[in-house]
Amino acid sequence: MFKTRLLSGIVLVIIALLTIMSGGYVLLLTLLCVSLIGMRELYNAMGVHKSGMDLLELAGYLGAVLYYGTVFLGFEKYGMMAVILSLVLLMFVYVFTYPKYQAEQVMSAFFGLVYVAVMLSFILLTRNLENGHLLVWLIFFCSWGCDTCAYCVGVLIGKHKMAPVLSPKKSIEGAVGGVAGAAGLGAAYAAIIHAPVVEYAVICAVGALISMVGDLAASAIKRNRGIKDYGKLIPGHGGIMDRFDSVLFTAPIIYYLAILLIQFE
Repeated sequence: MFKTRLLSGIVLVIIALLTIMSGGYVLLLTLLCVSLIGMRELYNAMGVHKSGMDLLELAGYLGAVLYYGTVFLGFEKYGMMAVILSLVLLMFVYVFTYPKYQAEQVMSAFFGLVYVAVMLSFILLTRNLENGHLLVWLIFFCSWGCDTCAYCVGVLIGKHKMAPVLSPKKSIEGAVGGVAGAAGLGAAYAAIIHAPVVEYAVICAVGALISMVGDLAASAIKRNRGIKDYGKLIPGHGGIMDRFDSVLFTAPIIYYLAILLIQFE
């Protein structure tokens, strides 16, 4: 299992490196594909997808495609419009097929669109900022870096449970280690690329805190739905949602913190 997890993790990192370094259309189309797969996994878990492709599920996917089209055209001008139109489309399906779908299914379909597609798009939006080719890596320092540091510290000295019911293996000591580790990674990265060290460290520390919320939120959904993993696409890791749960929350935070703390200097 460890070998499988390691190999699939290496492949995942290589794909992330190539697509993020490429940026542009390559990154946009990659994120759209990842979003659609992640939405499918979440729709399976939430009961939106049951058997075959139905109209409500298709409306959610069309909303994601519409949203990424507006990200390409201009997020600031058209992003919110796409989100609202996607909601209208879902409600259109709901009312004109009534009573085929429950209100909870419609809300889950819209939640999946925002939670996966919209949140994940901030990787591309961060990449498109000034010096975005440097800033975008902070997203992964905060999520995957924090997760690794938190695990190591938790194994070594973790004693006090952070969320004993939801995630018994996570400790307060591990959480502190994860935040400190992410801040250290951000500071070291800033020193290497000659960027503002304090700002990068602060961004990574805040992002690390938020990444834990994303991780725990994904765990809470899985526990509520009685599943262990969202999928089996990535051997040893589960599905897209299992690997990107913290990234979904970290990406928007890094985008806005980068604008507030660095772009406006």
